[in-house]
Amino acid sequence: MGGNDKGEVTVLLTQWGAGDRGALDSLMPIVYAELRKIAAGFLRQQRTGHTLQPTALVNEAWLRLVRQQQTSFENRRRFFGLAAQMMRQILVDYARSAAAGKRGGGEPRISLDESMSAAATDLAEFLALDQALERLAQISPRQARVIEMRYFGGLNVEEVGELLEVSAATISREQRSAEAWLSRAMSSAGG
Repeated sequence: MGGNDKGEVTVLLTQWGAGDRGALDSLMPIVYAELRKIAAGFLRQQRTGHTLQPTALVNEAWLRLVRQQQTSFENRRRFFGLAAQMMRQILVDYARSAAAGKRGGGEPRISLDESMSAAATDLAEFLALDQALERLAQISPRQARVIEMRYFGGLNVEEVGELLEVSAATISREQRSAEAWLSRAMSSAGG
């Protein structure tokens, strides 16, 4: 997304927030590629055999964004942050419904490996990670957003830094701190 598109997204978000539904129609083609990239990142972290496709995830997130009562986004960063949260919630809802049909034995010990991608392949671990991220968001909202965008959204350090308007070095520090916190939280939850 080029610099010109960033300004245009902010303008369109402001117009949408002011009640201009036409701005919404203009916004979708501009943000679609970024939303699809975030969706693909989320789905890469899911178990194999996942039936959701990036397009379906983007469409569902878009519908939820459009239905928002409060449509005043301060900027594109807030918009994409909310879109990533909605995609994660859609996947959590999807995982919960898939897990609801399964009854089983004891809870497995849950751990967070360095890549975190393995944590999202198992439904129980994915749901535990979601709960841990919810707790982290209460303590450090930015660290939770960094993890969400990096591991679930598939964005690189520079892209996350750009969206959160901080340096890549800050994102790296926040990520390491969040990973350590999540590892401890998930270890505690699992045993």
